Amino acid sequence: MIKKIVLLAIVQVILIGCNTKSEQKINKTAPEVTHQIVGLAEIQPEKKIISLFSQTGGFVREIKHDIGDTIKKGDVIAVLDTQLEQAQLDQAISKIAAQYATIANNTAQLGALEVKTVNSKETYNRNAALFQVGGTTKQDMDNSKFDYEVARQNQTAQRQVIAQAKARLGELQSDVQYAQTVLSQKTVCAPYDGSILSMDIKVGNSISTNQALGDFAPAGNLIAITEVDELFANQVRIGMKAYVRSQGKNDTLATGRVYLLSPYLSKKALFSDGAANMEDRRVREVRILLDKNAQLIIGSRVESVIIIK
Repeated sequence: MIKKIVLLAIVQVILIGCNTKSEQKINKTAPEVTHQIVGLAEIQPEKKIISLFSQTGGFVREIKHDIGDTIKKGDVIAVLDTQLEQAQLDQAISKIAAQYATIANNTAQLGALEVKTVNSKETYNRNAALFQVGGTTKQDMDNSKFDYEVARQNQTAQRQVIAQAKARLGELQSDVQYAQTVLSQKTVCAPYDGSILSMDIKVGNSISTNQALGDFAPAGNLIAITEVDELFANQVRIGMKAYVRSQGKNDTLATGRVYLLSPYLSKKALFSDGAANMEDRRVREVRILLDKNAQLIIGSRVESVIIIK
């Protein structure tokens, strides 16, 4: 009986030792646990999508670029009909040319008056000297003095005429600038370097003031905008590695890092089920800056994976 008890004790010790060694072996070979936060995300330009607007209404005369075109800042995208505005600009420019001619004529008249003033002054000075020695009459001296004074007044008046003409020229130049501004509003130009995502107008369409003509994506990196449930909101940090993949797959479409975190929790905005969704959950918006080589379609829906160790 004692032998049986001793034998059972030895067997138990052996089993415990084997189990301990197995556990140690398992612990040594177990991989490091990596946590991930997975969510739906939308691909957007880093600088957001911009709507193209026309500053004024009119008929679309020409469209110079279309969907998918990559353009530079200031490139003309579309032109509205400009016949009336061009005519107003031409008229304003013609008035400036006429005003320059008027100023030139007034300046020439001033030159003649200046010469006449100099001559009348010399005549008056000569008659005044002659009158002192009895060489002329007082009447002649007074007449020459009157002519000199009139010449001086005419010269002063002509200078005022020229000043008024130059002031009028400034007004006409302002009219030209205004007409040019109105004409420029008939042209829709690219606000930044980038590409056209959509174009909602055609040649011949009539558009109204501030009507959106299409969507524009500024050049730059792509981002993935996702929402993290409030349960995991505090676990996400700026700089964390992340990647995006196709929904329901394990492929990697692009890699990146978390670069922006919303400072507050809000209701779901991305991919919500609409007003009928009564789920009372809060989320934190997270933006992932994707690497420069990311080739994804703007607006596409993907899965975002944020690596949290």
